[in-house]
Amino acid sequence: MSSRSARLSLGFSCLGHAYMHMFTSFYAVIVLSLESAWSLPYHELIELWTLGALLVGLGALPSGWLADRWSATGMMVIYFLGMGLAGIVCGLVDGKLAMLLGLAAIGLFSSIYHPVGIAWLVRNAKERGRALGINGVFGSLGIASAAVVAGTLIHHFGWRAAFIVPGAVCLVTGLALLFCARRGWVREGEGDPHRDPPRSRGDMLRVFAILIFTMLCIGVIFQSTQIAMPKLFDLRLDGLAGAGVLGIGLLVGAVYVVGGAMQIVGGLMADRFPLKPIYLGAFVLQVPVLVGVALLSDLPLIFFAIMTVVLSNGPIPAENMLLACYTPRRHRGLAFGVKFVLSFGTGPLALLLVAGIQETTGEFTWLFGMLGGLAAACVAVALFLPGESRRVPVPAAQPRERGAVPAE
Repeated sequence: MSSRSARLSLGFSCLGHAYMHMFTSFYAVIVLSLESAWSLPYHELIELWTLGALLVGLGALPSGWLADRWSATGMMVIYFLGMGLAGIVCGLVDGKLAMLLGLAAIGLFSSIYHPVGIAWLVRNAKERGRALGINGVFGSLGIASAAVVAGTLIHHFGWRAAFIVPGAVCLVTGLALLFCARRGWVREGEGDPHRDPPRSRGDMLRVFAILIFTMLCIGVIFQSTQIAMPKLFDLRLDGLAGAGVLGIGLLVGAVYVVGGAMQIVGGLMADRFPLKPIYLGAFVLQVPVLVGVALLSDLPLIFFAIMTVVLSNGPIPAENMLLACYTPRRHRGLAFGVKFVLSFGTGPLALLLVAGIQETTGEFTWLFGMLGGLAAACVAVALFLPGESRRVPVPAAQPRERGAVPAE
């Protein structure tokens, strides 16, 4: 792959990550405006995202399979164009059924990004951890900008603009990628700059089984927090966020910008240190932090909200590197598809938890207490990861151990 193609691939991958998290996050802010615009209760409106959240996970597996067998670049073009059009449609609809279908389309097209874009990045990056950290920051910026952009557009132009403007930007990005691909400026990667050591089948199965459990739990924690945070701040900050949706959106955005920047640190650590203590340590610290979110309000709540985002984002490069190190290269798109089926497939459960607990109790204390329990379960399971999980390059001529499977 040429240096220009590699740079453009990285750039479009980072933009795609930002857009994906923006489009799957901004409805949690937009719904605060729809409560008054449509005169419907919060729990009823937030549940309209359930089908879309389900498709974010279910669509990941076929997307990764198609990228492995057809074209990662082609799948990324479909991703940008489809999600942009879906966003514009959501801004034009009236009524619950039409919104449900529009949000479902956003979920389906957004499912393409992670199994395709992350595998694309891993394939071509010389320093995987650093590249994944930078890419991860763009994902966090997408979540942060969702709150800020949606809040600003709603404040000045109404809730429809909060769908239509991001949709148009995403559509233009897709046309730009299509143009670059047609000119040959962006091409499929043909090689991988890494040679990971061979892994035994037992280690591969053990790591994958552990990651299945932890990724499910992380998905519930991440998505429940993301969905609930705007309403949580609305309930507990006692005017600290300012008046209206814009103030809440700005504060949620600030939390995710500060917390998401930790992925760069996490990526640099993943390049230099064993992966297990990085991954395990984040779960250990997450337990008391989530309990703090359950119990606190005002300024202490803001601090603990930042910390839970830090601890959710920091170990992501280590997790992705674990998956890459223990997966043959020819199946990485499929493997990342499995990961994001698990991670994002928990979206409907997270929505039901948020909506059900808020409707029953009027608050989120029990929600974050339960999430702290999930983090504690992850600690117990992640203890069984292999002791040395850091990628160590091996010479090409090194003979393969009997019973081992090459990582390439």
